Amino acid sequence: MNKKELELLLQRIPEHPSPRPGLEQYTIPADVAATVLHMAVSLGDIVDREVADLGCGTGRLGLGAAILGARRVHLVDLDAVALNVARKAAVELGLENVKFHLMDVREFAERVNTVVQNPPFGAQRRGADRPFLEKKTEIARVIYTMHNAPTRSFVVEYLRSRGWRVTHELLFKFPIRRMFRFHRRRTAEVDVVLIRAIKEGED
Repeated sequence: MNKKELELLLQRIPEHPSPRPGLEQYTIPADVAATVLHMAVSLGDIVDREVADLGCGTGRLGLGAAILGARRVHLVDLDAVALNVARKAAVELGLENVKFHLMDVREFAERVNTVVQNPPFGAQRRGADRPFLEKKTEIARVIYTMHNAPTRSFVVEYLRSRGWRVTHELLFKFPIRRMFRFHRRRTAEVDVVLIRAIKEGED
């Protein structure tokens, strides 16, 4: 499946119908998700791998991994509404290799090959991304994680201090449409960095 075909499938997965500002539930754009996942496939991190999408929201990253041939995908989120949207999308896409976990990411304990995630950036609640940083380094061998670009140095140093090596970085612009009262513009663009890292000694 080429990237454009995947993007069109991911666009069919709805955004969160009633996002909560404190959870920073911004749905990843389908084109960005397709780019990240195709990169992961090319590096051998998806096909026949166990994958987790932490803070999955409606599941575009995790379900995309399932579409592309992951052996099993774990979708983890503490919001039942988001997880139900993801569950319905999995049924509509005919995906059976997906497990759904309604829980805080700190409670998730499955070991996986790869984590793909678009966690909260911590814009509304300082440190909201920290549990995601900690959990992914505990359970995976390879991680794809997206962060507000100005925090890149902190994230990279955090990973290095825990024995991880950054291998790839990509920059994206996320369009954020006006969803909450504190949004002043109809649409804003946020600079986002994708970081791929591997546990030292795993390659």
